[in-house]
Amino acid sequence: MKKYSGYIILVNLILFLGLFNFSVVQKEKIIEEGQLILLELAPVDPRSLMQGDYMRLNYAISDEVVGNQVPIRGFCVVTLDPDGVAQRKRYQKKSSPKNENEHLIEYTVGEWNRVQIGADSFFFQEGEGEKYADAKYGGVRIDEKGNSVLVGLYDSNRKKIE
Repeated sequence: MKKYSGYIILVNLILFLGLFNFSVVQKEKIIEEGQLILLELAPVDPRSLMQGDYMRLNYAISDEVVGNQVPIRGFCVVTLDPDGVAQRKRYQKKSSPKNENEHLIEYTVGEWNRVQIGADSFFFQEGEGEKYADAKYGGVRIDEKGNSVLVGLYDSNRKKIE
């Protein structure tokens, strides 16, 4: 068995790196090609002493929903208003049905029975917290399958904060 242990470790390492790189490529594709959707932010917590400066995100479209009212995993179906801001239509377990002009965002029910849509935190450089204090929207890019990637925070004029 000792004779093969090096090979087993090498194969596992190759598999791990392959899956990791595949995940990175998928996220990069969503960032480049995905549909930009703005999610209105609900009240947030601005700092973590252990992790540095960051903003904990909570989206208004999931604010009134308690996790025991919806499936543990599924899709939040949204439409976009003329400004590109998401308006929740419904939650559903599967990716269909989906009508024209509707978009899917994958969600899970997390701790405290809270519905988590997209990324739940945004990290920024130390000392730049004031810049993000007035953030009104979280900008996510989504693909057709409901996968999402947070690409930045936006102000009340829907301009990316940089």
